Amino acid sequence: MKFLKWLTGSTAGLMLVSCVTINIYFPAAAAEKAADRIIEDVWGPASSQQEEVKPEPEEQSQAKPAENHNIALSVLNWLVAPAAAAAPDLNVSSPAINEIQTNMKSRHGSLKAYYESGAVGLTENGLVTVRNAKAIALKDRNKVKGLVADENKDRNALYAEIARANGHPEWKADIQSTFARRWVSKASSGWWYQSSGAWKQK
Repeated sequence: MKFLKWLTGSTAGLMLVSCVTINIYFPAAAAEKAADRIIEDVWGPASSQQEEVKPEPEEQSQAKPAENHNIALSVLNWLVAPAAAAAPDLNVSSPAINEIQTNMKSRHGSLKAYYESGAVGLTENGLVTVRNAKAIALKDRNKVKGLVADENKDRNALYAEIARANGHPEWKADIQSTFARRWVSKASSGWWYQSSGAWKQK
């Protein structure tokens, strides 16, 4: 009888928690796929060959959870899984997004040589910056600064527009963080990127 009361109370609690979670759910996996599609279009497939090596998952503890805990988890999975499975991919094909993407794709032809020389690098917040001005000919420095400024303007607009197009402007920071990781992951060998404030080369 005590177990039945526990299960009823736990189920009600789990239902409440799962409802709250679903309402604020940020589709991280869908965001990564969307970011990859855009990056591969902007940079082209040649820049997407270097994939990050993901660490092996830690071994599961050999200790078996309590039987009651297993039941609670099963109930939670039963409640949450259908909602998670029904979550749509992020919408990344609005007219505004397409225009920004086209601008970035066109600009990449001018920026690529500066990524390769190390003059321009990828920042850890999903933007770009002039990393080594000495690697740029004096006559070209203002032009490169302009390219970097325009690129950052479009990147910020892209992150905000994806969030807005999906009805969740509050997702902008999460989308930007996702893109920041994927830009680095998709960068070609030899390009420079920031990590914990330090510059590293792929």
